[in-house]
Amino acid sequence: MPARKSCFPKNNRVSIFFTEPLTGKLTTCILSTHVWVIMTFSPTYLRQLREQHELSQEDLAKELGLSRPTYLLIEKGERGLTVKEAQKLAEIYGMTLEELTRGTPPVQVVLPDGTVHREKKPGFRISVPQKKLGKFREVLLYILEKVGAKPNVGETVLYKLLYFIDFDFYEKFEEQLIGATYIKNRYGPTPVEFRNIVSNMVKRGEIAPVAGKYFQYPQKKYLPLRRPDLSGFTGDEIRHIDEVLQRLSDKSANDLSDYSHGDVPWKVQKPGEALDYELVFYRSEPYSVRSYNDDPL
Repeated sequence: MPARKSCFPKNNRVSIFFTEPLTGKLTTCILSTHVWVIMTFSPTYLRQLREQHELSQEDLAKELGLSRPTYLLIEKGERGLTVKEAQKLAEIYGMTLEELTRGTPPVQVVLPDGTVHREKKPGFRISVPQKKLGKFREVLLYILEKVGAKPNVGETVLYKLLYFIDFDFYEKFEEQLIGATYIKNRYGPTPVEFRNIVSNMVKRGEIAPVAGKYFQYPQKKYLPLRRPDLSGFTGDEIRHIDEVLQRLSDKSANDLSDYSHGDVPWKVQKPGEALDYELVFYRSEPYSVRSYNDDPL
């Protein structure tokens, strides 16, 4: 059973129901026909937030419309915040009320041009790289089977298609489809494992390299010599790959490279650095592929 105690003077005959999230405590106080929601937080958490933003207790009290002694009681844990006060406090710190109660301040990515991107999916995720190189081979064969015959699809286009398949899937499902490592180079994201995997596939007679030209530019293409084995793929994974191919496979190598340069995971890294999958949650249009408004709270 939930604990019960009084949050107003006893002569008000108040009963309380509360639950405790990670750092905050939500308390519903019922008096006659009126309902108050009082939120209390860890004193240490409130103090750390205030100090991180270089604000004094007097500053915050003034912003909240309270006296300094009253705010001091809040930071001591002896007085709660009304929802309106908590919302105002969250606003001061550039957070949502949910982030304030969960103890997950928003993280921001500042791009070299000064543009600030805020994480769209707050919460706790542990990003553990999971390279699925067997899937890499089958995805590559599937791409070649579906769009490899298009005149624009050479090695550079393959790099970008693999990148968007991998990073878009992570944004949608918070899981890795292939989990390859992509580094930043001047032409966009490049999968580190590509060379070794392709070399082994050529030796095993699974694909064949073909040298040619696309307009006036040299182009390296690959022909699939066997069909992909999709038995280890889910329906969501296959649909996702098809969606990326439909959206991007008609772009030229130059257009696709330029397009990839606008994606946040590529923009924030230095040349030669590996791209961080977690940065997909800071994407803006037209790169974001997830509808965050539909996510449950």
